[in-house]
Amino acid sequence: MNNKPSLGLIGLGIMGRPMARNLLKAGYPLTVHDIDGSAVAALVAEGAIAGTTPAQVAASTDVLITMLPDSPQVRDVYLGPGGAFDALRPGWLAVDMSSIAPSTARELAERAGAAGADMVDAPVSGGDKGAIAGTLSIMVGGSDAAFGRALPILQALGKTIVHVGPAGAGQVVKVCNQVVVAVVIEAVSEALVLGAKAGVDPGRIADVLQGGLAATKVLEMRRDNMLSGQFDPGFRIRLHLKDLKNALELAREMNVALPAAAQVEQLMRAAAAAGRADYDHSGLITLVEDLAGFRLTDFRSEAKSS
Repeated sequence: MNNKPSLGLIGLGIMGRPMARNLLKAGYPLTVHDIDGSAVAALVAEGAIAGTTPAQVAASTDVLITMLPDSPQVRDVYLGPGGAFDALRPGWLAVDMSSIAPSTARELAERAGAAGADMVDAPVSGGDKGAIAGTLSIMVGGSDAAFGRALPILQALGKTIVHVGPAGAGQVVKVCNQVVVAVVIEAVSEALVLGAKAGVDPGRIADVLQGGLAATKVLEMRRDNMLSGQFDPGFRIRLHLKDLKNALELAREMNVALPAAAQVEQLMRAAAAAGRADYDHSGLITLVEDLAGFRLTDFRSEAKSS
């Protein structure tokens, strides 16, 4: 007999789909819903149940997980017509794993709590590879009781799971994480382009960086993208731009200066304006290459011809 709570998962994109698979592997009864019917069908073929609306998924499950692009989509799924909060009831749990504004997370948690339900914000870091491997880093905001209920489920999805504070705190930590990732991508991009244009193999530069104090998860996970010039998205530039917007808005509220983050946000905005919004965020290197008038792949071409 399966004593695990029944789960719903809304949002089957680059992150949500492998997360759903890991929940199925962990033995959870799972109902899924997405605007992309083919994504739902693929999960149904693997053992999930197809949901019809957010309200129906919420009403038929003990715990709802959402993995959506931004605050407007999250608000629509929970508060819109046929939204999940139509099925709010005492004892129900919502786990929003999207990356959204902290203020939105706090508002939704307050609404859930007023109806006797629990809600946590549990954004993630680790990208598509972490979602596939079930090794995501998950930062959780919410009450101690809600975190305790969510933890066994989150352990099927992540390796590092930290309760960082009350509702909204998970989203605060996520924007902090995204500031670091953005600035590191920019720094790595500058280093690789500078060294390669100066005549050194960028692959060897990456080897040296990764073996010393400059070692970073960015190079570990996105090295191949940056060196090959192939930017199939694990995490899109337009989504990272959204996270930086949330970070800069929070910084204004807190009267904190984020000069490096603001500069990288402008560079990512320029990349998006150049038609690269759906590149992986490591594709920011292409803008550094534009400014240098040099591509890392040019080094490979020159090396072959010499």
